[in-house]
Amino acid sequence: MDEVINDTNIDIKQNAEMTAGEMLRNARTTGRRKREMQTIAKQLCIREDFLQALEDGNYAALPEVVYILGFARNYAIELGLDPQVVVDKIKHELGLVSECRIPSDENVFAPKRTECAKRQLAKIVPALKKAWEYIVAHWKWAAGIAGGVLVLIVVLIIAFSGGDNQSGDLADGTSIVATNEPTEPAYTQPVRERFGIKNRDTATIILQANKSAGEVGTWVQIEDARGKKEISQILFPGDIFYMPAGNGYRGTFGNVAGIDFWVNGVLAPTVRANRNAKVAITPENLLKPASK
Repeated sequence: MDEVINDTNIDIKQNAEMTAGEMLRNARTTGRRKREMQTIAKQLCIREDFLQALEDGNYAALPEVVYILGFARNYAIELGLDPQVVVDKIKHELGLVSECRIPSDENVFAPKRTECAKRQLAKIVPALKKAWEYIVAHWKWAAGIAGGVLVLIVVLIIAFSGGDNQSGDLADGTSIVATNEPTEPAYTQPVRERFGIKNRDTATIILQANKSAGEVGTWVQIEDARGKKEISQILFPGDIFYMPAGNGYRGTFGNVAGIDFWVNGVLAPTVRANRNAKVAITPENLLKPASK
């Protein structure tokens, strides 16, 4: 038993010292389940040269960062690795995160996490101390602001609670009861997980991953006209995303055929587009007849 535990700790330490590419190559070429890159590329619908670039750490040969992370996550899942560890390593290698982003193994990395927390605490404590001293020195002014904020909160609660009356009376005295429960489409797949819940009451367009997404899912990224990301997520069959209201949103899909688009409860024709092509997510574009 001790022998197994020691081997596990050695593997953890080796993975911590490996680059993301080395972890991927090691998982693919060693152990009982050695895999050919060409076979994996066909299963994931990712170009073989992209997978090779990931293993080599040659990120310059790949598209923008969001594609790198999406491909790496799918590749890691396929190889049985923890996708978050691989993604975090790539972010660190690209300089997107600080050195404080470390894997979450308690035994191997606890000293590093403790040291990082101490450094962060050392920065926060002086700032909190100065803020408290300022409040004490100007307590009348601070109390006035706090009282004003409290009054404002009470007024807003009263104002909004008055508009939440869901019942009413018709002219003939008949009572009616309104409901805020949104009408859901007759999905082709049982709902698995919901994303964009905050948009549920206003969404006129809903995306759902279908069977074509497969076991590895399909990567979906939705951006507004300014490039702000609303979602960057791998959706598995049954997962849905409620689109925000408004125009100007565009979507990029790893496998656009793996997504059903529902517009006002109507299933839109299958979108014809190349992989990773940007698609305008508007009712006009989605409901137009699919070109042959």
